[in-house]
Amino acid sequence: MTDLETDVAVIGAGSAGLRAYRAAAAHTNRVLLIEGGRYGTTCASVGCMPSKLLIAAADSAHTAQEAGDLGVYADSVKINGAKVMERLRTLRDRFVSGVVSNTEKIPAERRIHGYARFEDAQTLKLDDGRRIRAERIVIATGSRPNVLPMFEGLGDRVVVNDDLFEWSDLPESVAVFGPGVIGMELGQALHRLGVRVRIFGVGGFLGPLTDPSVKEAAEGIFAEELDLDTDAQVDSLSREGDQVLVRFKDKNGDSVEERFEYLLAATGRRPNIDKLGLETTGLNLNKDGVPDFDRYTMQCGDKPIFIAGDANNEHPVMPDAFDEGEIAGNNAGRYPKVEPGRRHPPMSIVFTEPQMALVGMRYADLPDTDYAVGEFSFSAHPRAMVMRANRGLMRFYGRPSDGAFLGAEVLGPRAEHLGHLLAWAVDSGMSVGQMLDLPYYHPVLETSIRNALSDLQQKMQH
Repeated sequence: MTDLETDVAVIGAGSAGLRAYRAAAAHTNRVLLIEGGRYGTTCASVGCMPSKLLIAAADSAHTAQEAGDLGVYADSVKINGAKVMERLRTLRDRFVSGVVSNTEKIPAERRIHGYARFEDAQTLKLDDGRRIRAERIVIATGSRPNVLPMFEGLGDRVVVNDDLFEWSDLPESVAVFGPGVIGMELGQALHRLGVRVRIFGVGGFLGPLTDPSVKEAAEGIFAEELDLDTDAQVDSLSREGDQVLVRFKDKNGDSVEERFEYLLAATGRRPNIDKLGLETTGLNLNKDGVPDFDRYTMQCGDKPIFIAGDANNEHPVMPDAFDEGEIAGNNAGRYPKVEPGRRHPPMSIVFTEPQMALVGMRYADLPDTDYAVGEFSFSAHPRAMVMRANRGLMRFYGRPSDGAFLGAEVLGPRAEHLGHLLAWAVDSGMSVGQMLDLPYYHPVLETSIRNALSDLQQKMQH
C-alpha cells in the first residue's frame, strides 16, 4: 500500500467536515477528506430534515382534527402511515442526494474512503493499511445515538431515530425514553399521527430548557396532550414476543404495566471519537474521551489538531457545526497562524407545538448577581388567540448595570422565528432599550417580544 502525505487531513465528511475541508483548501491544495461511511450529513439523512417531514405530516393531521374550534369541520381525517413514511423517505433521499452530489464535486484524488485512526499526533492509519502523514488534522467525525445498557435484551424492538426513518409504515405504539429534543419532537409527531405514545424521562429534564418557570409551563402544556413523565420511575423493561413490556410507577405511585411495539431510545448522542486512538496523540482527554480544545480556535491543546462539530460534544447543532468547521479548517489551513474565529450566539430550537427556543445566555448560565428577568405569557396574546396557539411563556434575561440583553428561553407559537430575531439582537450586541425602540407591527406574534422586553426593562430599573 502506498502511504500518503498531505498538509491537512479532515476526518469526517459531515456538515463540520465539509466546511473544514473547503476552508482549509482556501489556504492549501494539499487537503484530504476522509470518510468511512456513506456521504450525506446527519442533518439530511437521520436528523433535522427527516424529522421535520414527520412533523409536517403530524401538524397537518392535528390542524384538521382540531379545526372544529374554528367552525371548520373535517368529517374524517384518515392517516395513511405508509404514505407518510414514503414521502418522508423520498424527500429525505432527495436532500441526501444533494449533499452527496456536492461532496462528490471534490476531486476524487482528494477524497479517501476508509476509517482513520491516530498513530501519533500527525500520523493516521487507514483500515486498508495505508498511513497518512498530515501536518495538521481536523477531527469532524460527528456523533451517534447513545443506547443505554438498560435496553439490552430488547433486540430489534429498540430503535433510534436513524431506524425510525426507515419504517415503511407507522406502528401501533411506541415508548419514548428521553424527553429531550429528539424524544419530544418525534414523540409528539407520532402521537399526532395516531400512534400510542408514552414518554419517560429522568431528573425532570424537558427539551433543552433550563429556566424552571418555562420548564414548568412546558410540562403542563405537553402533559395535556401526551402521556409524559419527566421523572419516571421505571421498574423493569423486558421483551415479550414482538413487544416491549414496561413496568413503571405512574404519577400517583401506582404500579403499571404497558406494552409497546417499539421502544425509541432518545437518550442523547455520543461523539464518534472512541475509535480514533486519541490516546496516542499526547492530548489531554476528558472523561468522555474528548480532547481539551479552545472553542474560539478549535485547536486541541498545543498540537496541530483541531476538532469541530458533534465530535467535540459541546453544542451538537448544525449552525455550530458550520461555525466550528469554518474556524477549524481555516486554522488548519494556515497553521501555525492560529486565530480566534467568529462564533455566533448559542441557539437551540425544538420543533414541537408549542415550539421551544433558547438564545444566547440560558437561565442556567446567568451570573449570581447583576441580572434581571422579564417574562410574558402567550395566554392573552391577541394574535396567538386568533391562531388558537395562545400557550407558552417567554423569559428574557438582561444586565441592569449596562442594559445589555443577555438571552432568552421561549416556549410558544412560532418560536423558531422569534428565536432568530432574538439571536440577531444578541449577535449585534443590542441593549434592551435599543430592541424596544425597533418597529413592531400589529397584530403579529413579534409583539410578544416587545411585551417581554418592557417587563425586563422595568425589572432592570428596579
